[in-house]
Amino acid sequence: MTAKPSSVTLSRILLAEDDDSMRGFLVRALKKAGYDVIAFPNGEDAFERLKTEPFTLLLTDIVMPKMDGIELARRASELDPDLKIMFITGFAAVILNNDEAAPKDARVLSKPFHLKDLVREVDRLLAA
Repeated sequence: MTAKPSSVTLSRILLAEDDDSMRGFLVRALKKAGYDVIAFPNGEDAFERLKTEPFTLLLTDIVMPKMDGIELARRASELDPDLKIMFITGFAAVILNNDEAAPKDARVLSKPFHLKDLVREVDRLLAA
């Protein structure tokens, strides 16, 4: 197996999900799909990491302790306007439609979803 040239950078995903088992499933699925994933149990810790290094995609739950996903996405897009954002939520996506604080180009994936669907949506968003 040949190593990738150093000029090729792996897409980096910052994941914020407060459910431990869901976070573990997501990390494994995305790493298996070839992504570099750094995960946190809340928005506040994820935002602190985002301030110190670049990411390609923010994948965040909406309802979390300390800082919710919408606030995290708003602050993250102020820091890095090119950061792609995807919300994963068990709540109806209509929450975002009326929330002016949510970044306008953010995607929403509603729970429950199959891990293949998540990877396909991430691939699609990062290719856009």
